[in-house]
Amino acid sequence: MNRYPVWKYAIMVIALIVGFLYTLPNIYGEDYAVQVASLRADAPIDDGLQARVLNALQSHQIEAKSVEREEGSLRVRLNKQDDQAPARDAIAALLVPDENNPSYSVALNLLSRTPAWLRSINAKPMYLGLDLRGGVHFTLQVDMDGAMLQRSEAILSGLRGVLREKDIRHGGLRRDGQAIEVTLRNAADATQVRNVVQDNYADMMPDPNTSSDERIRFVFTPEAVKRVQEQAIKQNIGTLHNRINELGVAEPVIQQAGPNRIVVQLPGVQDVAQAKRMIGRTATLQVRLVDESSEGRAAERGAGPVPFGSEVFEDASGQKVVVQRPVILTGENLLDAQPGFDTQQGNMPVVNLEFDAPGSRIFRDVTRANVNKRMAIVLFERGHGMVVTAPVIRQEIGGGRVQISGSMTSREATETAVLLRSGALAAPMEIIEEYTIGPSLGQENIERGQNSVIWGMVLIMVFMCIYYMVFGVISSLGLFVNVLLLLAVLSMLQATLTLPGIAAMALALGVAIDSNVLINERIREELRAGASPQAAIHAGYERAWATILDSNVTTLIAGFALLAFGHGPVRGFAVVHCIGVLTSMFSAVFFSRGLVNLWYGRRKRLKAVSIGQVWRPANSAAPSSAVATTDYADQEPAGKA
Repeated sequence: MNRYPVWKYAIMVIALIVGFLYTLPNIYGEDYAVQVASLRADAPIDDGLQARVLNALQSHQIEAKSVEREEGSLRVRLNKQDDQAPARDAIAALLVPDENNPSYSVALNLLSRTPAWLRSINAKPMYLGLDLRGGVHFTLQVDMDGAMLQRSEAILSGLRGVLREKDIRHGGLRRDGQAIEVTLRNAADATQVRNVVQDNYADMMPDPNTSSDERIRFVFTPEAVKRVQEQAIKQNIGTLHNRINELGVAEPVIQQAGPNRIVVQLPGVQDVAQAKRMIGRTATLQVRLVDESSEGRAAERGAGPVPFGSEVFEDASGQKVVVQRPVILTGENLLDAQPGFDTQQGNMPVVNLEFDAPGSRIFRDVTRANVNKRMAIVLFERGHGMVVTAPVIRQEIGGGRVQISGSMTSREATETAVLLRSGALAAPMEIIEEYTIGPSLGQENIERGQNSVIWGMVLIMVFMCIYYMVFGVISSLGLFVNVLLLLAVLSMLQATLTLPGIAAMALALGVAIDSNVLINERIREELRAGASPQAAIHAGYERAWATILDSNVTTLIAGFALLAFGHGPVRGFAVVHCIGVLTSMFSAVFFSRGLVNLWYGRRKRLKAVSIGQVWRPANSAAPSSAVATTDYADQEPAGKA
C-alpha cells in the first residue's frame, strides 16, 4: 500500500543530485577582476601579453589570484576589491599609453568562482539583479517627433521616385514638419497623385483643410502615427539589446516605461563611464548626397544661406558640409560594420560597411548617376548630425561594401562600428535619468534577503517538528528539497534574481509547507475516524492531493497573469513564484511521501505513527488514555474482528 517502486526512489535520488550540483555554483561567490580585450588585429592576447601584465602588477606590489584567457580576452582575478582600481591603472598605463589610439581596452569586471568541473556541465550561478549586485540605471526619453520626421523623410524620398517612374509631373515636393506637400502643375494631376499615394503609402492621407487644386498636403493617419511610435519603441529596445550585448553585460533589463520612455538596467557594470558612452550614443546612420550647387558651396564657406531642400552639418574637424535632405540609405539597410585600417593611407582607422541587397542596389545606382560628386555619411546622435565622411564618388560602387574614414582614432572607429552594427534607432533618444547602485549596497540586500529566507525556513521547520513530530521532520526535509530544487532550476534557466524574487522565494516556503500541513491534517482525520496507520497514510496523501492540486493551480494562474501583464520587478517575482509552486508540488507530495514510505511503509504491522497529538471527538468510544498520546496505536474499526 505504502511502498514506492525502485524507479521512483531513483527519481528522488537523481533530483537531489541535480539540485545539489546546479545549486552549488551560487555558493562560491565572485572574484574582483580586470579584463583586457584586444581592439586591433595587431594586438594579440597571448603568453607574451600575459607575462607583461603580471610583471606590471608585481612592480606595483599587486598580487594576482589567477590569470586566464577566454573568449579573446585576458582576465586577471584579484584577491581583494582594494586591488582592483590600482591593477586597472597599472595595466592601462602599460597597454594604453595613448588613449586616443588604444590597442587594448582595460575594464573592471566581476568573475564567478565556479570551479571548472561545474562549468563543464554548464552549472552556473544565477544572475543577480541591479538591486542585489549593483550597477547602473538609465531612463531614456524617445523623441517621437523625430520618429515621425524620419518616416516622413523616407516617404518623401520614395514618393519622388515613384512619381518619376510613373511620369507624373509636378511643381515640387517638400516636407513641412511631418506633412508632405505636393505642388501641382494643373488640376488634372491631382487625381493621379492621390492614387499614387493611396496605392503606395497607405499611412498618408490628404489633409482636406489645407489641400487645393494647386497643392495637396498629405498627413499621417492616426493609426499610422500610433503604429510608427510603437514600432519606434520596439526597434529602439531591440537596438539597445544588441549594443548592450556588445558590452558583455549578462541579463540586462531593457523595457518600456510609459509611451515614450525606455528603462535600461545593467547589473554588475562597474565601468559606468563606458556604459554611458555606449548607451548614450544613440546614433543613426544616413547616407545623403552633398549639395554641389554654387549656393551649396557658398553656404559651406559661410558666404550665403543654406539652399532650399538642403541642410548643413559639421564634420569632426568643424568644417561645414551642406547635404541634400533626401535620404538615400539608412542604418536599416546595414548588414555589418567592422573597424579596420586603410593600408594604402598609412594604416588610417576606417569603418568597413556592408549593405543588404536592396541597399546595395540603391547604392550602386546612386553612385553610377553621381560620379565625381560627393556623398556624405551622416551620423545622428541625440538629434545632432555629424558628417563622418564626405568622399568623392570616383566610380560606380557595387557589391554593397563601403569604407568610411575621417579624422578618427582607433577607439572612435571601434565604437562607431559597434553603434552602426548594433542596428539603427527608429528615433533619437537622450538620457534623462541616471543613478548607480554600489556593490556594497547590493551585498547588504543579499545578506538581508538570505537571512529572511533562512530564518523563515528555520522557524517553519521548528514549528513543524514540534507540532507533527516525525511527519514534521519529513515535511521539513521536503521543504529543504523544495528550496534546493528552486535554486537549481533558477540557476539552470540563468534567471535574474532580484529583491522581489527573494520575497517570492520566502512566499514559496509558505506555499510548500501548506501542502504538507494539508496532508498531515488529513492523516490525522483518518486516524480519528478509526483507520489503521497504514490506511491513514495512504488515504491522507490520496485525498489531500485533489485539494493541493486545486490550490496550486489557482496560485499558478495568478502567477501566469503576473508574467503576462507585469514587467520589471513584478515579472521577477512571478518567475520565482511560479517555479516555486511547481517544485513545491514535487517536494511536498512526491518526495515527502517517498520518505514516509521509506520510514513506515516497510513495516508489515504498523502499530503507531508519530504525527503529534490526535484529538478525538468528545463522544468517541475510544479510551481516554488513547486520546492524549503522541503515537496513535493501531485500532481496528468497530464491528470487525
